[in-house]
Order: sequence, then structure tokens, then C-alpha cells
Amino acid sequence: MTNPLATRMESSLRSVCAMEFFFRKKKNLRTAVSLTLVFATLLMLQKLITVDTNFKDTKVDVKRQWCGPTCKSIKAIENSSDGNGLAPVGKPMPRKWDVDKIKCRENSTMKTQAWFRRLSPRFHEFVLHRHCRYYPMLLNHPEKCSGDVDVLVVVKSVIEEHDRREAVRQTWGKEQEIQGLKIKTLFLLGTPATGKDARNLQALVQYEDRTYGDILQWDFMDTFFNLTLKEVNFLRWFNIYCSGVPFIFKGDDDVFVHTKNLVELIGFRVEENRVENLIVGDTIFEAKPIRNRQSKYFIPKELYDKRYPPYLGGGGFLMSSLVARKLFAVSESVELYPIDDVFLGMCLQKLKIVPELHLGFRTFGIIKRKVTPLNREPCFFRSLIVVHKLVPQELLQMWRLVQNEDLICARQVVIIR
Repeated sequence: MTNPLATRMESSLRSVCAMEFFFRKKKNLRTAVSLTLVFATLLMLQKLITVDTNFKDTKVDVKRQWCGPTCKSIKAIENSSDGNGLAPVGKPMPRKWDVDKIKCRENSTMKTQAWFRRLSPRFHEFVLHRHCRYYPMLLNHPEKCSGDVDVLVVVKSVIEEHDRREAVRQTWGKEQEIQGLKIKTLFLLGTPATGKDARNLQALVQYEDRTYGDILQWDFMDTFFNLTLKEVNFLRWFNIYCSGVPFIFKGDDDVFVHTKNLVELIGFRVEENRVENLIVGDTIFEAKPIRNRQSKYFIPKELYDKRYPPYLGGGGFLMSSLVARKLFAVSESVELYPIDDVFLGMCLQKLKIVPELHLGFRTFGIIKRKVTPLNREPCFFRSLIVVHKLVPQELLQMWRLVQNEDLICARQVVIIR
């Protein structure tokens, strides 16, 4: 079945790419022609944005339809060892988070390895503690998954980014019900990195959590390499507390998410019975490790020396809870990797699941990796699902523009030569 949302996104992307190509070739006519093309593209988007009225007017019975007749039970997934890529879970999941102290110490034998001595010092701490996975919780909210919850929005953040979390709460992360689906939100945090005012920052985040009650915090330092720890600790947390939640949206705290379009996409996948292996976003294929030492994504050959498996840009993606449970099961047999997005790709590869590419997820902007006014055009934001990356003020402003019912995305323009 053709997905209307994907179809209209592909059409809009082609129009935008055509505009960029024209700009490069016809510089002398850029100003006049850009107006014509922009308004023509927006007219097309206005026509394509029409929502399936049958879906809009009828509540999607997620609890009844989300799995479908072909889905395995959660118990079967957790105990699977039948060769289809799932790592068997050796013991049943606890009923609550049972890691109460940091028991893990560095693996000092690594220091005797020749490859370790050749390794860039910035990776030493990661490699020495690579075997450490689960940490005590400082803030926990198991009640977030109780009751009738259809979509759990999970946002990666760091302890000092209070303004980003506040902007998300006021916009796409607002707890609400859309077209019959109930949405709840959580933020994932570690502890302050070395050199920061840890005591005051922790007091502030505890006050913030008392106010909103939406923060999960673990007792590991919030560093770039430890983002993978957020992935594995959250997957374990979800398996313990969230047996009844069918969908997860995971994103960063600096993205724009059009939640109505996200809910619409869920509805399409449920109707198409494409939920068991549902994980969809901005899929990156055939990527290679970055060898530029100045990049935060730099990976030395000693750690990884082949192409990455397909993985999702971490700015935002949607997955079913069935995939989340499979990811948790298999993740325990996959060695931790310092880039969290790639680590999940490695787990998906072991599961033989290829993440679905969807043009509504623009984790590099509307025009990929380019600076252009089109990346700030509200009519494009209205037709997309995820756009990366916005500072809090931009997110608040764009949200107001997109939600404004008076926003007109198609106008006739007369160009005087």
C-alpha cells in the first residue's frame, strides 16, 4: 500500500532539490525565479497535506491492532534463541530497577594491549569501561508507562540544557492526546561531566523533576561517548516498566517534531500491519567511520575499520515496542560503541532488520547539510515529521508559526520584469 505521507514528502523533496539546482545554474535570475518556485512548491504542499479523513475521524485502536496476527509474544521475544538474531535473555526481567550501586571497575588488562597504547587518549576511558552497562537510577518515573499510554516520547538531553527541555515541553513534547492516541514524555539524563558545578546542577535538575516529574537520570557522566549508555539503560528500563506501551519516539532536545504527522504515520503503519519490525526515520546507508581527528565523530581504525551498517540519524525516529524489546535482547551481546546511533544500527543488523527510510524525517535539515532559507520555511515544517536542528527560541517560534491556522502556504504571485 502506498503511504500518502511518504509520497507527498518525496514530491516536496524533489521540488526543493530542483530549486537548489536551478539556483546554482541561474544565478542572475535567482531573486525573481526563487519567489515563483517557492510559492509553486508551497501550493503543491498545501494540496498534498490533506489528511486521510477516515483516519482523522476514527480513533486508531492501537491496543488492538498494533501487533497484528504475525507478532510474537513478548515472552517469546525475550526467550528467543532460535537463530533469527535474538540474544537469549538468561534470567527474567526484574519488576523494578535493581542496580543500586556502581559495581563496575576499569578493565586494566586493556592497558597491556598494543592496540590500546596506539589509541587516541580520548578513547581510553571508554575502552577501559566498555564492559560496564547498567547504572543506578537517581530519578525514576515508572508511573509514566502506567494506564493507557500509546506513544512514549523519549528525549535525550544533558543536565544543563534546562531551556531546551522547557521548549520541548511547551511544543512537541507536551503530554496530550492526538486523534485518540495518548502521548507521554520523558527526558533521559546522566550526571554532570567532570569540571562542572555538579552539586548545584544536580539540585537544579531535582527541582525541575519535582516540578514536571518527567526525568529519568542514571549515575553515569553525561559525555558524548556515554550516549550509548543512555540507549542500553533506557531499553532495559522500558522492558521493566512499559509492557503495555506500543510505540516509542526517540529524539534529541533540539529538534522540531510535528506530532500530528507522527500520529498519522503510526496510523498508516497500523492499517498496513507493518508494526512488528517498525523502526523508521532518516536512515543512513553505506557510511564510513570518520577519520578526521577534529570531528567529534572521529573513530580510530583500532576501534572500527569497515563500513557502518544502516543506522538512523539520532535526531528522531519512531519504533514499535516490539522492536525495542528485540533491541534490548540483542544489545546485551553487542559490544558497546562510542557513537550511539551506530550502536543501534549494529544491533539492528544482528536482528536482520533494516531501518526504514522516510523523507519526513530530516535530521540534517530540509536541504541536507546546506544553509538555506528553506530550512526555516514554516510551510515545509508543517508537512514534515522531524527537522533538526533548532535552538529553543527557534523551536518556540516555528511551533507557533506551524500551529497558526491563519498560516497560508500557497499564494499567487505576479512578477514584474
